Amino acid sequence: MEWKLSQGDYVPDGVGGLTALSGGEEMLARVLYRLTARRGALPFMPELGSRLYLLGREKPSARQALAAQYVTEALREEPDLSVRSVELVQDGERGRLAVYLDWQGEELVAQLSI
Repeated sequence: MEWKLSQGDYVPDGVGGLTALSGGEEMLARVLYRLTARRGALPFMPELGSRLYLLGREKPSARQALAAQYVTEALREEPDLSVRSVELVQDGERGRLAVYLDWQGEELVAQLSI
């Protein structure tokens, strides 16, 4: 179970608990966690996370293909989830990543800055 976050804080449910996510929202939260965590940063879970943080070290012409590779690698362990496409829009050294996914017949889009 994933909890809803807003601006880095958990969202209260109004009755003393936290707002839980379900369905596609829950899967998107898990996807964003896997994409933003640095792969290898957790010693007991070395396969968790992505290598997207390395994109800035690569030539701009290679970043799109590497972004797709890193996203696929990070989401490999999620059941019933497939990556349809990955779009990287570069603005100098910064970028915006859009990941288009299929999950249990539902189309999801995860967006993040890198």
